[in-house]
This record gives sequence, C-alpha cells and structure tokens, in this order.
Amino acid sequence: MVNISPLHATALRRPNAIALRFNPSPNAYDQEGLALSYRELSRRVLQLGQRLKRQGLEPGARLGCVSGNGLEAILLYWACVDNGFLFCPLSPRLPPGQIRAMRREFALTAIWYEPAAARGAADLSLGLEDEPEAQGKLSPPVIDAGQAVNIIFTSGSSGKPKAAVHSLNNHIASAAGARSLIPLAPGDSWLLSLPLFHIGGLAILNRCALAGACIALPDPRLSLAGQIRRDAISHLSLVPTQLWRLLLGDADGVGFDPGQSSLKALLLGGGPMTQALLDALARSRLPAFCSYGMTEMSSQITTGQARADGNSGSLLPYRQLKLVDGVIWVRGETLFLGYLQAGKVCKELDDQGWFCSGDRGLVDGAGRLRLLGRVDNQFICGGENIQPEEIENALRLHPAIEEAIVFGEADAEFGLLPSAIIRGELPDPAELQGFLQPRIAGFKRPRRYYPWPELADQGSLKLARKRVIATVLKAKPPGS
Repeated sequence: MVNISPLHATALRRPNAIALRFNPSPNAYDQEGLALSYRELSRRVLQLGQRLKRQGLEPGARLGCVSGNGLEAILLYWACVDNGFLFCPLSPRLPPGQIRAMRREFALTAIWYEPAAARGAADLSLGLEDEPEAQGKLSPPVIDAGQAVNIIFTSGSSGKPKAAVHSLNNHIASAAGARSLIPLAPGDSWLLSLPLFHIGGLAILNRCALAGACIALPDPRLSLAGQIRRDAISHLSLVPTQLWRLLLGDADGVGFDPGQSSLKALLLGGGPMTQALLDALARSRLPAFCSYGMTEMSSQITTGQARADGNSGSLLPYRQLKLVDGVIWVRGETLFLGYLQAGKVCKELDDQGWFCSGDRGLVDGAGRLRLLGRVDNQFICGGENIQPEEIENALRLHPAIEEAIVFGEADAEFGLLPSAIIRGELPDPAELQGFLQPRIAGFKRPRRYYPWPELADQGSLKLARKRVIATVLKAKPPGS
C-alpha cells in the first residue's frame, strides 16, 4: 500500500543515491552542482509544496507547467503528487493563444512558465530563486495514490486536445509492468529524452523514483552520443527520428560506438521504422525493445525485443488486451481515470471497463501484437478496404524512402484511390510499382506520388498525418 510518494520512499531507503543529474542554464536558480541525491531532491520537493500552499493553492488545483525538461518541472510534478494538485505539463512551443484557450477550457488554476517561455504571462511562482531555506525538518505527507495527480493533453487522431487524467497508482502499475521486462535498478541512469508533456516522459520520472535510479536531464551542449558517453546512460527512450540521428547520420551520433556503449536498454516507440533504420539497429547489436502504448494506458501496453517483422511485443503485467473485429481494446491497472470534460472526469469505457484504442491489430501464436493501423485512417477503394499503414510499411522498405503517408484521393470511378506522400528521394513511379508488386496487392499500390511538403513546424512526436495531407492537397492545381 502506497502512503507516501515513491520519491520520498526511495529517499528514506537510499538517501545518498543520485536521483538527478542536470546542467544549470544561465536562468536556472540552482548553480550548486550537477547532481542531486534522493535526500536533497525530496527536501526540495517538500519545500516547494509549502511554498505552493502559501500561495493559496488547495487540493484539486490544476497547475499548468509550460516548460521543457528541467529541474523545476520535476520538482513541481512531485510537489503536485504530495499535495493533491494536478500537474498539467504543456509544450513551450504552443502559441500563447492556444495556451490561454486550453486554460479556459480545462479550468487551470494557475500556470508556471519556464523563463524562456514566460513572455510576462506567469501567474504562479515556484519561489526557487529567492525563497529562504525552511527551518526544521519537513516530513513526507500521506497521500491517496488513487487520486488524480496529472493531466496529459493528447490530440490522438482528432487534432483537438483531450485531457487525460492519471492517478499515481496508474503510474506505479505502468512502471512495475515495464520493469518486469526491462530491469531498472539503483545505479542505472535513464536519459529524460522525451518531453514531460508526453506520457513517455512522465513515465520515466515514475520508473526511476520507484527503482531508485537516476534521471539524467538532456544537456544541450552535448550531442546525444556525447551525453550517453559522459553520463554512462544505461536506459534510453527514443522515437525513430531520434534513433536515426544516433545511428545513421548527423551530429547526434558523432563518436557513438555501440560496442563500447553503457546502454542496457533502448526503448523505442512513437511510430514505425524504415528498413534502413532496422538494418542499422541490427548492426549495432544494441539491446533494443519496441513497444505499443498510449496516453490512456499510462505509456507502454506491449513490449518486446525489436524485430524486423515489426511486431510490438507481448502484453506487459497489469494490462489486459483483446481484439474485437480486429480493433484493439484495453483495460487494467494502468488504464487512466478518464478525460476531463466540463469540469468532470469522464470514463469512455464499455460496460465491462474496456477502452477502445482506435487501433487495428492482430496477435500471433506467440502472443505478440502486430499493429495494422488506425481505424479512422482506413478507406474504401472500389469496394475494397484499404489500411494505409500496410502500404506505408511496404514503402518504407525502399532504401530511398525515409517516411511515407498514404491516403485516399478522390476518384470518379473508384471513389477513393491510394496516393502516397514521400519524404526522401522520390523514386520513379514505375520503379516503385515494381518494388511493391511482390509486397502488396495491386489495388493497394498508390496511383500518385507527392513529395513531402515543407512544414514550418512538425512539433508532435507522432506524425502529423492530417496536416501533411492537407498541405499537399492544398498545393494541387485545381482540377488535377
């Protein structure tokens, strides 16, 4: 039974273990050093909780945090856990108008901005720069681990933000299940390479606190390879784009030697991988794991060793999964509390507590999940169901193609015909037809190919499918 937060529990068991490695920026309040022990991190969280309560905040307050991955955001998360506040991380890349709209819609009590994103808009002070040290010893408060501790804003396929609410129990079950396959122990170090406003980033905080491991904050002065080497990173979460940069091609990977790496586990998620990336991963011999997860299930659902067949591994403990007409439904101890709607937390579940993922998949005889694509991406061509992701996966096997999006383009005869948007070198269409011939049925092969548009901002970790398609169609000459 949980009665104090995992952070404080670990501070009592292993007070001198390193909890956090960071590199102060010129604006950071703390210039004392590059590491905090669990004892020190616990103390600062307790002090911050006192400061927040002195500002009149009460349990249930929703605290926005417009910030990258920094010490202040981590302190604020754990202070929210302690005091019954809801930690609501927001990307600093969001336009001010969108932040204001989200604040109104979801009734955020106050917002803290990192200095670079403040623009004079902050109305919550953490008091870290000038608050005097608290006198006397502060004790960890007793908490209810079943209560809401955070909101993660997820747009899913709709583009409109939904406010997914989690409890600490959700995060504990998520971390315990993940640890059953990927061990994490005191002395290990997990690089916080995913943002806290995504569930994958928040999951790292909880995993490390429960295991007594260290979180390493990204150092902007170093390449990814340089930080892995300097900080002896043992665990790393990456999306395919980040992995590509590490293994194949730019400054992030300079000097990276997989054979000399300290990495014990590389956790991959956030989208499919190209054949070139799979080949590079196989050559590296890194201990890599692929996963399928979602915000609503507190991060990972299935995980397994990365394989060329593209499966997403097997179901982790504390989760349940079933297929209904080929669509994935999930439930379990990691299932979120619900969506915040009109001031109430609403569960979008069936009468047996199952949540529809909106993803199509199949499970093989060994219990491994293979994703087929989103239900709402499917379209009908001349009476045949087409799942764009199947075609995209085939296109990604071509060595010249970095990324592909397939969509249904209007056609007078067939209703919709498959077309493809290609990032990378655009091969000759006839050559592509020959390449695809042994891989997918003829009616699934794209009839038109478009180059990838130049988008000003592709900030999401997930591919902005609808925006890319809309940009391409808008640029088409009328009647073409």
